Amino acid sequence: QVQLMESGGGLVQAGGSLRLSCAVSESIFSLNAMGWYRQAPGKQRELVASVTTGGSTTYADSVKGRFTISRDNAKNTVYLQMRSLKPEDTAVYYCNAVAVVPITRIDYWGQGTQVTVSS
Repeated sequence: QVQLMESGGGLVQAGGSLRLSCAVSESIFSLNAMGWYRQAPGKQRELVASVTTGGSTTYADSVKGRFTISRDNAKNTVYLQMRSLKPEDTAVYYCNAVAVVPITRIDYWGQGTQVTVSS
């Protein structure tokens, strides 16, 4: 069972920055992809950014140019650097890990960390 632990959320003013971290309980080389999702009140959970084992990244249109996902393989940690934050970025942010074993996709989730951007 892969365990994910997020940290780094908090309250920030619009235009500010935050960096989220996701510590993984096992080698992230064993996982096919890592990502960050968010869920705002009354809305569905949405993909913010993801990175594959090979390093390919995907971003939601709403965060392109402002957010950067990265991974530190030695520390088994994935980061989400968020810049130029907007009030609409306010949400609970969840770390996600994907394993494909052998053809079945398994998703693992962290407990979430709150990000609040004030105007």
